[in-house]
Amino acid sequence: QVQLVESGGGLVQPGGSLRLSCGASGRTVDRMAMGWFRQAPGKERERVATISWSGGITSYADSVKGRFTISKDNTKNTVDLQMDTLKPEDTAVYYCAAGLLYGNYDYWGQGTQVTVSS
Repeated sequence: QVQLVESGGGLVQPGGSLRLSCGASGRTVDRMAMGWFRQAPGKERERVATISWSGGITSYADSVKGRFTISKDNTKNTVDLQMDTLKPEDTAVYYCAAGLLYGNYDYWGQGTQVTVSS
C-alpha cells in the first residue's frame, strides 16, 4: 500500500504562484507513474499533469500548459507541482495520485485546497 499526503495549498491572488508537494510512504514510488488532478465545486475531477516513473515523460492539461510544472524526486519519494500565473479558474481541491502504469492510478491522496482570489 502507498499513502500519499499533499501539502502546499492555500489562498493566493491571481497571477501568483504556489508549489504543491506530495509525499509517499508505505512503499517506494520510484517505479510508479504519478500525477496531479483537481476537482472544482460542481465539476468532475480532471487531470492536471502526469509524469512517468523516471520523470522522462510529462503531460499537461491544455488549461495549465506553460504555467504548471510537474517534477518527481525518486530519492525523496515525492512529486511536486509548481503552479505559476494562477487564475481564479484554477481554484479546486488538488489530488496527488500514483500507479504502476502510466495513466492508471491506484493510490490517491486526500487532497489540498487551492483558492485563487483577490
